[in-house]
This record gives sequence, structure tokens and C-alpha cells, in this order.
Amino acid sequence: MVDMERRKRVMQRSIRLGHCICDPGKPCPCDIFREKNICLCAGERLESPTGPVQLTKLVEKAGCASKIDQAFLKQVLSDLPAVDDPRVLVGMPAGDDAGVYDMGDGKALVQTVDVFTPSVDDPYTFGQVAAANSVSDIYAMGATPMMAVSVLGFPVRKVPDKTMKEILSGGIDKMNEAGAAIIGGHSINDSEIKAGFAVTGIIDKDKIVTNAGARPGDVLVLTKPLGTGIIAFASQIGRADARSVEASAKSMTTLNKKASQLMVKFGAHACTDVTGFSLMGHLSEMALSSGVDVEVIWDDIPLLPGVLNYAAAGILPGAMERNKESCGERIIAADALPPEMVDICYDAQTSGGLLISIRQSDAADFVKALHNNGVSAAAVIGRISGKGSGLVRVETSGSRKIPALDSDKPGARPAQAKLQPEQAAEPQGEEVPCCADAVSSSTQGAAEGSQIAQIKAKFTDFLGAANSPHGLDAYTKQAMAIALSVALRCEPCLKMHLKKARDKGFTQDEIDEAAWMGISFGGSPTMVFYEQFKNS
Repeated sequence: MVDMERRKRVMQRSIRLGHCICDPGKPCPCDIFREKNICLCAGERLESPTGPVQLTKLVEKAGCASKIDQAFLKQVLSDLPAVDDPRVLVGMPAGDDAGVYDMGDGKALVQTVDVFTPSVDDPYTFGQVAAANSVSDIYAMGATPMMAVSVLGFPVRKVPDKTMKEILSGGIDKMNEAGAAIIGGHSINDSEIKAGFAVTGIIDKDKIVTNAGARPGDVLVLTKPLGTGIIAFASQIGRADARSVEASAKSMTTLNKKASQLMVKFGAHACTDVTGFSLMGHLSEMALSSGVDVEVIWDDIPLLPGVLNYAAAGILPGAMERNKESCGERIIAADALPPEMVDICYDAQTSGGLLISIRQSDAADFVKALHNNGVSAAAVIGRISGKGSGLVRVETSGSRKIPALDSDKPGARPAQAKLQPEQAAEPQGEEVPCCADAVSSSTQGAAEGSQIAQIKAKFTDFLGAANSPHGLDAYTKQAMAIALSVALRCEPCLKMHLKKARDKGFTQDEIDEAAWMGISFGGSPTMVFYEQFKNS
């Protein structure tokens, strides 16, 4: 039942001010009121959606790729005042995984917080990933988690209400597995789903493991495979293989608990967990903080299933470029390594493994113990080559190659003949070409449900499927659309495709090059046509 008096009172305030009192950037009446006759400012609520939800489709950047890049953080935080407190054993200037606070009597508290967007579609699994990722910083210091507070951003009434409950349930179950009690939480109404935890752990002062203790002669052990960011991106664009997605989710929901316990037992010298800044970002920070140089063998780095194929197909998320910008100047890759192989090392990981520096004489027994305790992907990936300035050299033995694309491999688009019915029905967000408008005009007056209307609908579906990216990416198809519009001298086609190309980021030179492909087939009349409309 709508409280009309309350609605009138609230809306009058907004109208007098000239701004919605809930969102000053909107007018009153707002679009929601006009469309649905609901005033959110007056406490009226939209109905909650129902049915399944794919979380990664609701966010711009998935998982730890949503984090602010390392270089920007260092720049902004560089002028903050230092914390002058002798009880702070590890603080902000250290750039470590968590802060450490001296509690006296030989004990210290370890404190961290981590929040990010979904890296998987299932809400319960996302909650587990958020918990495993947050508690990983505690494990990276060699500490034992004690308690946690949840942090949640949720778009209220835009996704089903039960999604929030499922996310929190997954987080609670995973924190229970870690032995950490959830003692509270905080939530905000946000446009994107975000979840994480502030976690507190405890450790003996003399057993703290930081990222600054790597020593010349140590070897480097990585406990989980790389590729979660690549697979999440492949899933977002509909190119992920089910086996890859399942393996990635299993890796992300696995706690680093056992690896941390064994790391302490074997007396590791340094550790960091590999998350949003990538293997290269976290490793170069460890090398810089420890005053050493490092050598990594690319072929020995464990990878999730399908990652090499995704890289071969160019399915490499933008977070890689930000990570390269942050630490790329300290990375020296062998000339024999294809760019795609090096790119994988910059992939932003979500709930990644521990990267551990340990004396060489203990490495074999340590890795064997990890394998015997279920950390099956653990592998020696490199060594501390000596004292230095934090350089990371990536070498290759040549035993691992980037595969040739195959339609049966993850990430590859099937041939057009293999296009599945559901793919044909869903053009993946691409607009159908303007020819569809011509179809619409030519069939005006056709009775709804008539044979002509059915033909029109099927043809429109075909146009959508033909114009969506499959074997060719969206950028290439947009260039082809310009060339064809010019060659056929279709004015409305050209105007629409010029606008779409500019929206996609085409430069004028790229547009002209595509247009001249059409001119080369159509001759002088098409050149005159293009010159007439090129600035439309």
C-alpha cells in the first residue's frame, strides 16, 4: 500500500530543490517514478528480481582485476605520514600483505582487509572465494586467523535478495573452515557487487614471515597455478571452457592454510600471496624489499587448464596492462619467450597461491610435503640469483609452447557451421546492422504472427548472429561493416557504422583504411560517396 501523503511530502521537497533528495544528480520525478510509479525516496521499494544470476556479467572488472593498480597506489600513498608507533612491527611503508602489531608477551596481531568484485558466477562460490582471498594475507605472514568482519557492497533490488544471503553463507562456511569466527560486518547499497573480509590473526613475534626476507641461494615455490584472471575474463565474454571455470573455482576456494603451516615448519625466509598485482608484481616487490635479483623459469610455472589456449586466442584482460605499467621496468624476459607467455605472468590473480622463498636444501622436502598434504600444484619456479635491485629475469627451457588455435580448444570460436542455436539467438550485445531496419520498414502492416513476420524475425536473428564476434573479433567485424557500407553505398548503414566504430575507439586513420577497402572494390563512385558522408 503506497503512502500517498508521504510520497507527496517527499516529492514536493525534491521538486522545490530541483534535485532528487536521494540522488542529487537526478531530476524529480525520476525515471523510475515515470516508468514504474515508485518513489524510492518515500521508502517505496522495487520488487526484487528472481531466478538465477551470473555475477561476472554484472561487473566491469572481475575479481582482483577490480583493484587499484600497484603503481598508482604507490604514487598516491607516498606522501602519507608514517605511523610512529614502536608497537607496529609491519606497517604501510613495508608494502606487505598485512600489518603486524606487537601485543607483548611474544605475541603479535596480524590485520588485513580485502574486498573485490565477483570472479565466478555462483553467489555461494563467490562468498567462498572472497573469504579464502581475504584470509590468505594472514597465511602469507605465517599467522593463524582468529576472527573476521564481512564487508559487502550490494545493488539492492537489482539482483535477487537471496544472492546476498548466498554470498555471505559461502563466506561464513569458508571462514569456519579456516577456524576464524565472523563477529560482524558492514554493507552498503552499491551499483556493483563487492565482497570481502577484514581478518585478524595471531602469531609468535619470532615467527613472522614477511616479503622482505628472501636470500641469495633460496629457491622460489609457488603453491597454486596461474590463470584465474584470464579465465574470469573468458567467462565474461562467453569464451570460457567449463573445465577451466571449474578448475579455477576450485583453486580460488582452496585455503592457503596447509601451505602456510608447512612454510612455517620448514623455516621459509620470505612469502607473499599472489593476487591482483600478478606474479610479476608480487615477485618484483619481494625482490625489491629483500634487495635481491630473481630468476624464474617460465616453463615451470603451474597454469590452470586452458590458459595457454586463451592466451593464444588473445583472451588477455586489461588488468595485465596495468600490472605491466606498475612493475614492467623491473622484468627482463628472454627473447625466446612469445609475448603471450610473458603476459600470463602479469595476470591478476584472485585467491592465488603463496609465493615462498626457502633455502635450496629444504626445497625438495618442502614441495613433497605440500603434495602429500593436498597442495598438488606446488612447484619450484625459480631462484634468488643474488643480491640486487629487485630485477626479475624470466627465462625459458623451451619445453612449453603457445599452442596453435583449434576449434576444440578452450577459447577458440567454433566454425560458423558449428554455431549452436543458443549462440545464434543471442548476439552478445552487438546491435544488428541497419539492414534490419530496412526489413522492419518493408514489413510494416504485416499481421503479428503472420508468415512474413516470422520470416522477418528469423532474418533479424540471423543478422544478429552474423554480426556478433565468433571467429573474428568485434573490432575486425566493425571494420568490415564500414568497408561493406561504402562498397554498397548504403548511407544509413555507413552513418550507423561510423558512429559505432568511433564508440569502439577507432581512430580516423583506421576508419579511412577500412573505407578504402570498400572503395577498392567499388571504384570512383564509392570514393565520392564516402567523401560525402565520412564526417557523419
